[in-house]
Amino acid sequence: MKLPLTDEQVLLNAGVRLTAVRLMIWREVRHKLTDAFSLSDLEEHLPTVDRSTLFRNLQALADAHLLHEIDDGSGSQKYCVCHLDDTRHCHGHVHLTCRLCHRTYCLTGVHIPPVPLPAGFQAEETEYVVKGICSACQKKNA
Repeated sequence: MKLPLTDEQVLLNAGVRLTAVRLMIWREVRHKLTDAFSLSDLEEHLPTVDRSTLFRNLQALADAHLLHEIDDGSGSQKYCVCHLDDTRHCHGHVHLTCRLCHRTYCLTGVHIPPVPLPAGFQAEETEYVVKGICSACQKKNA
């Protein structure tokens, strides 16, 4: 049985330079922010770290394919932890943005369906965002 990698090992394996702040940010997004989050959300969780440091580190984690960026149409960039396979490719999954509470949820069990492309075309990235109402908002409005 393979033991899970430590947070430090994940960063080092991804080629990310290990710093105390980066490790703190990674631990926060990996273990505490279970759904998609924005820079503002992370600021609330780590109020002692300035916004520009958070932004630079989120970009470093995204560049290392540990986070993926989500454009949910809200005008605020969202991030989600990548679930990597053995080849270090991020598993594409569907996101749901609630039109009532405006949260974006990662539906990790729902994979992006393959999209057939014409000959000569090659997909590099696929985003799949469903807009609707989350279960919490449905319960409140029932």
